[in-house]
Amino acid sequence: MHLLKLARKEALPVAGQIPWAAVVAAAALALYLLCAWAGGHVGFPLDDAWIHQTYARNLALRGEWAFVPGQPSAGSTAPLWTLLLAAGYVLGIPYRLWAYLLGGLCLAGTALLAGALAARLGEHHPWPAWGKWAALAVAVEWHLVWAAASGMETLLFAMLALALWTRLLSEPLRRPVLTGLLGGALVLTRPEGILAVALAAAGIAAAEALDGRWRRGLGAGLTLALGCVLLLAPYLALNLHLSGALWPNTFYAKQAEYAVLLSQPLLRRLAQVGLQPWVGGQVLLLPGLLWAMAQAARRSGAVRLYWWLPLLWAAATAGSYALRLPVTYQHGRYLIPLIPLLLTYALDGALALCRRWGTRRRAAALLVRAVLLAAGVLFLAFLDLGARAYADDVAIIEGEMVAVARWLAANTPPDALVAVHDIGAIGYFAPRPLLDLAGLVSPEVVPFIRDEERLLAWLEEREADYLVTFPSWYPLMTRDPRVELVYQTETAVTRQQGGENMAVYALRWK
Repeated sequence: MHLLKLARKEALPVAGQIPWAAVVAAAALALYLLCAWAGGHVGFPLDDAWIHQTYARNLALRGEWAFVPGQPSAGSTAPLWTLLLAAGYVLGIPYRLWAYLLGGLCLAGTALLAGALAARLGEHHPWPAWGKWAALAVAVEWHLVWAAASGMETLLFAMLALALWTRLLSEPLRRPVLTGLLGGALVLTRPEGILAVALAAAGIAAAEALDGRWRRGLGAGLTLALGCVLLLAPYLALNLHLSGALWPNTFYAKQAEYAVLLSQPLLRRLAQVGLQPWVGGQVLLLPGLLWAMAQAARRSGAVRLYWWLPLLWAAATAGSYALRLPVTYQHGRYLIPLIPLLLTYALDGALALCRRWGTRRRAAALLVRAVLLAAGVLFLAFLDLGARAYADDVAIIEGEMVAVARWLAANTPPDALVAVHDIGAIGYFAPRPLLDLAGLVSPEVVPFIRDEERLLAWLEEREADYLVTFPSWYPLMTRDPRVELVYQTETAVTRQQGGENMAVYALRWK
């Protein structure tokens, strides 16, 4: 709420009616939820949302930082989001409603902060409503609305990132410890937030040095880093105590699971990852981003470096994923937090072009205005397509993961040892002892996470009772004579989307 007030205070002088972006964000979120409800489902569009819910419920009701009750684990990559979700259980608010409400607040906050950033970038624009249009564009961008309804931490990360960069561009030397605390909250939302903190701290020192204030800049950078460490230290200590590593298990498990993708050429990975944030109306604004970058290159001193820092962060984040985790599933959800920033910069450049050509080249100015109008139409078209995709995604998770979890709850004993790749819904609806094939709560599996023979031997050694997976994910294991199919879902939308139905196998070791 403090961030919403801060964004509104900063943006209102330029944006005029910018709070309407929050109303539009709420309407867009309602559209997505209604679309899923009309399709017969209310839930979340990915299984990871149930992981957060399980951690939050155990924390609120049992006082445990654990996915499996009684087994504390470092499997949560978003502890701040977990804490916010846990507050809903403490208050007795229905968990879906609370998750949607948090997502809506984060979408509204992201939109308002985009307006605040736009006001800072667009001080040279003659249009007083410039900030409003940036905020409205963010409020209806389809990836962001999908993320707001996903039950995930994605929009909280995007909002905190925008808050960090807006503060840095507006008042870099004012109370840097508070900026560092904001950076700590960012890292507590997603581990890759450490890139933003590092760039912000180094950027302040370098920018002030360019203007001859190197001591002041160095002090501010170090203070910012200290503020981040103060907030982050307890979480890192908890991870170290639980797993022997500073970062959560998922940080290492995901990289190990998808290491095979690193065999692709680097340029191909960079292109696949880098293009994800531009799927939508914002693709027509790419020339605006290039123009803004060209104009910024002409600036000098600290002003130029501060302008570039947020874009350097976006490039570093996308590049890190291309280098270590080049995945684009679930609509490129790891890259979604970059969209508000890139969109705001790109729109700033497009409006700067419109202003530059408005009095010199009428035909060019008309072309820019036509592109802006076409981008607006595309935003609305993709908003509709995104709502349909969201409804299908929810239907698949409900029809596969949730359906399997409910079957296990009704047809297996409470002490059955279940090996499963997607643990979220099972952990929430069918609490059982688990062997996590993805390594979140079973980190010992990470060294051989893609070796099916070793995995099967590990399951036999641990005397697992059931295996839950999509058959094609583990073809060798599911064809083993000791692995007997006992249940498979029949969700039609999964097959319509080219997928296969999830299955439950009984493991017969003797």
